[in-house]
Amino acid sequence: MSWPWSSASSASALHKGLCDAPDPRKLTIVMPRADNKTTEDLDPDELARLLQAIEDEPNIQAANFMRLALFTGMRRGELFKLEWRDIDFERGFIHIRHPKGGKSQKIPMNGVARAVLESHPHVEGTPYVFPGQGGKQRVTIQMASNRIKARAGLPADFRPMHGLRHLFASTLASSGQVDMLTLQRLLTHITQSTKYLKMRSVFDTISYFKCNK
Repeated sequence: MSWPWSSASSASALHKGLCDAPDPRKLTIVMPRADNKTTEDLDPDELARLLQAIEDEPNIQAANFMRLALFTGMRRGELFKLEWRDIDFERGFIHIRHPKGGKSQKIPMNGVARAVLESHPHVEGTPYVFPGQGGKQRVTIQMASNRIKARAGLPADFRPMHGLRHLFASTLASSGQVDMLTLQRLLTHITQSTKYLKMRSVFDTISYFKCNK
């Protein structure tokens, strides 16, 4: 609670009868603010199960959607809007149009992201990399992502698409090869935060899984 007469001197004056008691109707009650931010951390075993569950997913659109989220840190909405014209294989960039953080920009296409995109099927009659029904822009991936999450046996509060983006960020941060400013730029808006300083073992798990498939 926040009282307009909360100082020690005011309380003393009230006790001594030197001032009137406050009108209860004018008291200001300030509720504490809850910290609802969560870090979507997975331990190495959980991450390995997630990668295997993605590998086992029969829907190639959903599987590659989640792979690209993990390998680029792109948001769900950015992947929904992604078109083939945004993929610059020659220069090695992905063009992100109107990201949440502001103006359109380009992010580098790493080797694993390139491999996903080069092998990904083009759907005839649509410009989208991950089209929705009728070739229109996709609006959800929830059913498939939750199916993959369940197959991997992940915690109930793990949010698949948020989690993949956070895993990308924390993996880069823990690798020691990317400074926080570069990480901010790769994620297109995110503020510098220690929540991405995860243990290096997560990065090692991804490397092990990719090399021992």
